[in-house]
Amino acid sequence: MAIDGRRIFARLQSVLGLAVIFLLAVLFSPKSGAGDRIFLEAGNLTDILRQAAEIGVMALGMTLVILNAGIDLSVGSTLALAATVTAMVLTRWKTDLGQAGHIGLAVLAALAACAAVGAINGAAIVSLRIQPFIVTLATMIGIRGLARRLTDNTNIDLGFGQDVASTFAKTGSDKTLVVVIFATLAVVCAVILARTVFGRRVKAIGDNERAALYAGLPIRRTRIWVYTLCGLLSGVAGVLHAAQNHQGNPNAGISYELDAIAAAVIGGTSLMGGSGSIGGTVVGTLILGVLTNMLRLNNVDSNTELMLKAVIIIAAVWIQQIRISPLARRKT
Repeated sequence: MAIDGRRIFARLQSVLGLAVIFLLAVLFSPKSGAGDRIFLEAGNLTDILRQAAEIGVMALGMTLVILNAGIDLSVGSTLALAATVTAMVLTRWKTDLGQAGHIGLAVLAALAACAAVGAINGAAIVSLRIQPFIVTLATMIGIRGLARRLTDNTNIDLGFGQDVASTFAKTGSDKTLVVVIFATLAVVCAVILARTVFGRRVKAIGDNERAALYAGLPIRRTRIWVYTLCGLLSGVAGVLHAAQNHQGNPNAGISYELDAIAAAVIGGTSLMGGSGSIGGTVVGTLILGVLTNMLRLNNVDSNTELMLKAVIIIAAVWIQQIRISPLARRKT
């Protein structure tokens, strides 16, 4: 019963954190000329959801990786690759597929490239037996260089004319679309983790790899698929980034890996693997979104914002250690 109580508390902890951050954002919100709190304005709340959703899609993939006792530092660079590939196909390739077909081709090309990046990460980790931190650090650097090479380190603008690129950009102007996509993907990932054999394997391997090996679980194949899915979800985030910002930017997504890790950890996913949930990551994403919005409304500079996020990650991991240590003692 005590263990169940701790698990319930762990799930409520992130929700309580969101409520506290939301309350602080309301209290410290600057006011408009009419005396209303800017934070509570409908447009601002919509912007929070829209901006958080992009990070949230990446955080879903990061959650899968961390649950499997891994880490992926390349998600920000992978996002940039997806954004640039999407923009390149839309602006430089000529097809007879019509606008919808051309957009579909661009999206598929971007997602395929990013899934390949994830598969390479997973294959290198399991085949070369190199730590995930080192492998994904290398791909973070290499994929960023590839994105810059493909575009000569310049942005590819999508414009607002009548061509296919402009049609894609106009689609990205729909503020609710990215939120709907994030919510849909979150539900899909939650179902995969909770209701499928693959999802149970992801957690089991992350919780105790040796026991999973003795149980005959396909550790190598599962791990490759986990990183492939993380790359794919980073690709989705990159396509959304290109649509919302109306350009393919090879320098997009810098430090986004920090946000993705933070969202997962704040939501209760243990960096030791095997413990966490998609629902927690969604809440963690919203906490980061509200916090970022609160800081920017109060004109806090971006460097201070990064430092605060680092402190939050350390605090979240520390709280996890306090929560986990009694369970570890109980097991021993």
